[in-house]
Amino acid sequence: MTRRNWAVDIITETLVKLVPGASEARTTVTVAHTLDRAMNAADTWTGSPQGLAERLATALYGRGPQQQSPLEAAQDAKRARDIGGEIGALRAGDRALKTAPWYPSRAGDLVHVHYEAAGSAPAWGETYAVEPGEGFYPGELELRLLHHTAPDAGLAGCFAPTETPDEPLYQLWFEAGPHTLTVVRNGRTVHDGRRA
Repeated sequence: MTRRNWAVDIITETLVKLVPGASEARTTVTVAHTLDRAMNAADTWTGSPQGLAERLATALYGRGPQQQSPLEAAQDAKRARDIGGEIGALRAGDRALKTAPWYPSRAGDLVHVHYEAAGSAPAWGETYAVEPGEGFYPGELELRLLHHTAPDAGLAGCFAPTETPDEPLYQLWFEAGPHTLTVVRNGRTVHDGRRA
């Protein structure tokens, strides 16, 4: 069950009320940036009032304790029929990874993923090593599962080896989310997802 966000609710209601008698289900919001008045050229963003409200609330108050992976954020935007939010979430995830001071991954990096408890399943984690692979792309860096504390061994190791030859953490970053990852290089933590 998703917890309601009071800030998103208030902003959504305010946006819908801009048009007297409008309903949320039939209202869209368009933000335009004029590039050239003479040619009537503009870049636009169009989405639902809730999609815009979520962006505004996040900008004002932060994401709060409930963080999402870039893929989860994109799927939420897709469900809200917010194509701009969907593309924005994927671009932001890509930008966050590629601008991290430790990017790109290097052979010898250790990556720990923490999964929160869900239902009756306890919290658990898994640790991967970044190393030259023999799997999908021989010689390219990939992840190898070192250890896990999964309650069911079938849950562990789904990110090894990776199918992304350019950056072995790409799929992990997008699906599990940067907030779940700890990256250690040469014995030092270079990314602590809990604090990032």
